[in-house]
Amino acid sequence: MILTRVQELIGGIYDLGVGYDVYDFLVTDRAHLPEAVRARRSEEDLIVAEDGDEMAVSLYLAPELLERLARADPMVRLDERNVADWWVALEGVSHFLYLAWNAAHDRPVSLLELEMQAEVDKYVTSFWLLREQCPQHFPAELRRLLFARSRIDPELAGERAALYRHASGYAERFCRRLEHLLHGPHGGQAVVLAELRRFYRYSNARKRSHIERLT
Repeated sequence: MILTRVQELIGGIYDLGVGYDVYDFLVTDRAHLPEAVRARRSEEDLIVAEDGDEMAVSLYLAPELLERLARADPMVRLDERNVADWWVALEGVSHFLYLAWNAAHDRPVSLLELEMQAEVDKYVTSFWLLREQCPQHFPAELRRLLFARSRIDPELAGERAALYRHASGYAERFCRRLEHLLHGPHGGQAVVLAELRRFYRYSNARKRSHIERLT
């Protein structure tokens, strides 16, 4: 099942153990979502409800999205046919894992942090897949495709558009650094994995200061 494989890919990169299966939290029928978010037209939504120390989480992914990914599996071949759908689904799983991991460590999560990590995850997992599928090709066009050519839908983003741009800007600067490490004489997968795992565990403020210091 593709979401399990996505969860395992992200978990392997960051050395995570959250003890949850994303499918146990998956909703594919908007009628089962809280009324306040039911009318949204997005294909991915993470719904979080807190009551004191208790937190309830649901991940909505549109059934049409999952059907398209089943027909053109990006983990077999990632290309122009499925990359947009891949990033939508991956963002949902990224949000779910990041929230679950931080909740297990009793750490708060800001929306900026959640979105920034998801953008990094899109780049990193796509890079990993492309190098596995085409070992002789360095996907130098990936960062530009993700950050320069992607556009924020103002209708979906609403008042959060500026926050999404801010998160994307930080993520692009960090991914530029990763790209440099992968190209450099002292880089490679082991160095990048160590950098990614440290970054994942940083607080929101430390993530941003780390990016500013590196770039």
